[in-house]
Amino acid sequence: MKSFVKGQLAVLLLLVASAYPQAGSSSAGMRTVAKIREEGFQRSQVMDMAGYMVDVLGARLTLSEHMKRAQVWAKDKMEKIGLVNTVVEPFMDYGASWDNEYVSLHMLEPDYQPMVGYPLAYTPGTNGKLTLSAVIADIQSKSDLGKYQGKLKGMAVLATPPALIDPNALAQATPRRTAEELKQLEEMITPTPQRPAAPAAPRNPDLLRPEEKVDFYKAEGAVAVLQCEGGKLGAVRGFGRPGTNTDRWSREKDLASLPMVAITPEHYNRMYRILKRNIPVKVEIEIRNRIGEQVEKAANVLGEIPGGDLKDEVVMIGAHFDTWHASPNASDDTAGCAVALEAARILKAIGVAPRRTIRVALWGGEEQGLHGSREYVLKHFGNPKDPKAGAKPEHEKFSVYFNQDYGAGAFRGINLQGNEFVRGIFAAWMEPLRDLGFTAISIQSVGSTDHVSFNDAGLPGFQFIQDRIPGTAGHTNLDFLDTLQAEDLMKNAVIMAVFAYHAAMSDERVPRKTNR
Repeated sequence: MKSFVKGQLAVLLLLVASAYPQAGSSSAGMRTVAKIREEGFQRSQVMDMAGYMVDVLGARLTLSEHMKRAQVWAKDKMEKIGLVNTVVEPFMDYGASWDNEYVSLHMLEPDYQPMVGYPLAYTPGTNGKLTLSAVIADIQSKSDLGKYQGKLKGMAVLATPPALIDPNALAQATPRRTAEELKQLEEMITPTPQRPAAPAAPRNPDLLRPEEKVDFYKAEGAVAVLQCEGGKLGAVRGFGRPGTNTDRWSREKDLASLPMVAITPEHYNRMYRILKRNIPVKVEIEIRNRIGEQVEKAANVLGEIPGGDLKDEVVMIGAHFDTWHASPNASDDTAGCAVALEAARILKAIGVAPRRTIRVALWGGEEQGLHGSREYVLKHFGNPKDPKAGAKPEHEKFSVYFNQDYGAGAFRGINLQGNEFVRGIFAAWMEPLRDLGFTAISIQSVGSTDHVSFNDAGLPGFQFIQDRIPGTAGHTNLDFLDTLQAEDLMKNAVIMAVFAYHAAMSDERVPRKTNR
């Protein structure tokens, strides 16, 4: 079977050499690749851009005032790079804006300890500094409610079980991808099986939804909710208020909730253990959150390198610009945004005049469900699979989208999303980049980020295979610039620039999967 796969690849490469002469074999193409490498490795600006986004712009929750400020910077940066048709483009009514302005959290008794925690997004503040007694409320079902009636008034509720810490993980560094692992990815001959969605089990009417628990705490007079839903020491994992998947970040629901704070496992567990000894715990909490007055539209940021004879056809590169709010999320996905901007800067710096338009996209709303890229694809290209939307004329003229959003590690290859028609093309483009460790081509399909929005509409969208690297901790308070490795991002920007260049210069658009 392995020899069969290698034989098929050889045939594909021969076909590409004749059908796609610009795909890496022409002298002009190779000179351009050399220029891209020289610019990207000897005059890189990728860490400067990543550093500004992480250190100065900071966290960028979709629709927050911090995000709006960052999008103004991103548009200006695109223009300084030399991109045209730059725009901060609204895509949907997203709800009320939400920004955390201040958080202070301390255990006062039985011992003093400053604690690390962050409010859940879309929750209210505390209206000043509060000193509260803490209580465990181990509520799972309606039958548990009676045990806590009349016992929560004026309290800070510990609402989750103690976090489980894996002691083996404490001494383990995150390994980069091994040669054997890459080989296994390459030897796949069918896409990763997609598990069919399991039929929804009938809901146990006795179980409480998270938002129902919060409603109970509030009805009983509780003042704040403390929780921990992660097991990595030092890391706070906190997302949005329960229920935001249904009420769309409503100002009214935000204000009606209780202040909710996610806390590091070691600090949360300490309080929990003390309370289990029947020893009182007293905490001091102050949170200031700013909630917008009205529904607003979220936005994406886009800019272009205009094309030539095929300017109506489009090649896209990008990453999501939005983050969660507990850190600037350097690896998720500030690194991808810096790579996409640097790839565009490299192409402009060396004077590439692409045949197709190269469009750079920094998406909003990815963390809440790929909203920015999905709405963009529907607006600009349509979806032939959706009878209501249909395909727009631009759908036929779209070539390809390349995305970075699986951490900040170096590109080690590319996933084909089940599209065998691009295997030989990408192999040819990859050839002068193999010394960078960029060697693997896998048929597998991966999800959970913005290339999926293109795939779902029948358009070629691809996510690179990336190294896992030590230190990065996306979706936590620990994801800062110090976790990024410059050499990895420099490689990624060069590779993304090369792929965008070849896609923009080839005689044919990147082929699509058949729909059979």
